[in-house]
Amino acid sequence: MQSGDSSNSPSDSPPQRIALCVEYNGSQFHGWQVQSDGIATVQGCLERALAQVANHAVSVICAGRTDAGVHATAQVVHFDAHVGRTERAWVFGTNAHLPEQIRIRWAKAVDGDFHARFSALSRRYLYLVFNSRVRSALFTHELTHEFRELDETRMNKGGQFLVGEHDFTSFRAANCQSKTAMRNVLAVDVSRRNDLVLIDIEANAFLHHMVRIIAGVLMDVGAGEKEPEWIAELLAAKDRNLAGITAPPDGLYLVSVTYPESYDLAHESIGPHFLQLLQ
Repeated sequence: MQSGDSSNSPSDSPPQRIALCVEYNGSQFHGWQVQSDGIATVQGCLERALAQVANHAVSVICAGRTDAGVHATAQVVHFDAHVGRTERAWVFGTNAHLPEQIRIRWAKAVDGDFHARFSALSRRYLYLVFNSRVRSALFTHELTHEFRELDETRMNKGGQFLVGEHDFTSFRAANCQSKTAMRNVLAVDVSRRNDLVLIDIEANAFLHHMVRIIAGVLMDVGAGEKEPEWIAELLAAKDRNLAGITAPPDGLYLVSVTYPESYDLAHESIGPHFLQLLQ
């Protein structure tokens, strides 16, 4: 038998749905989703590790797919297991088979109607900008560097135009496959901790590259190249070509997924652990 704490074979037990919270540094992976050419992805590594504990093939569904280079502190996934394992075994047994850039934070048995993507009420991202004229030698792939001096107050003012339900056509990638550009942004907050500018955004869901495009737009506002009201103009224009560059993936983190309280899922601290040192 491989990693685990039960001798149950896949046929001994009815399927049990398991939810996991996954943390990962995405800089070494070609995004979340398994790809046909076999290159390293977070999903691929996670499914192989879970299979070692489950003793059967595992397919996971996530709350939100992340691009190459994007990180997560609280990605939520679910899968169906055909063997009995404790929550501790799912966490520590699976972590033993994962690369050091991926870790399961917690595991919980959930009802069969739980769905990591469709049961989610909202997702929350942090975009972290190291705002300095000199690039740091540290956290090369964990922060985005911006040499222009940013005014976080201007950025926060501009971000408020995004709050509410809007057509975000101007803030979606050209290859976005979503059937609609309508999204409901619940909150935007831009703040500063010394040289670190934090863009905190929560919405019911996000379009492809939506947060990175918003970050690029907000940095142009913060640098004084555009006025905060420009963001309202972009929303009304519904034209991606007007919104400027897509910010790099390095500073982007999926930090929270909210579900109905009935599922009783754990709440992780918001953002990467090093932020706690700055509070």
